[in-house]
Amino acid sequence: MVTANEHAGQAALSICEALLLALNDHGVLPEHEIVGVLRDAAATHENATGTETEMARHRAVVALINAIIDGGNSIGRA
Repeated sequence: MVTANEHAGQAALSICEALLLALNDHGVLPEHEIVGVLRDAAATHENATGTETEMARHRAVVALINAIIDGGNSIGRA
């Protein structure tokens, strides 16, 4: 069952992706800066502390951000 938090997370991800695409499309941020923003976000979660449950969530967030970077979902579209 999908929770309200999962819907909020998916909405936030979609909004952020659209904003990154728009910033790149309009020449506000070049691709390397967008990758930097994503890497900074991942680093925040890589350096987080907490319970094992919280750490598992942080690791999942890092994996998702790295997949976005590796897959070029928000950058470098052909």
